[in-house]
Amino acid sequence: MTSPIEDAIEALLAAAPEGKSIDPAAVAKALDAEGWRRQLGRVRNEAIGMARQGRLVILRHGKPADPDTFKGVYRLKRPDPA
Repeated sequence: MTSPIEDAIEALLAAAPEGKSIDPAAVAKALDAEGWRRQLGRVRNEAIGMARQGRLVILRHGKPADPDTFKGVYRLKRPDPA
């Protein structure tokens, strides 16, 4: 069973061009257009969990970041195919 946040992340990643990343704020806005800022912490926590599972990559300055230690502004991307 997936959460609405996971579903929104997956939908936005699927809609993004191959190899492109998405802004976590876009995920939050998809969930709650008016109160999206309140969703940012939940989006971050869900993204960290998905990154730990290998389902997405968290980027900092365009490079993969450790989901357990990254700080600041980040983006989300699908993992590169093996």
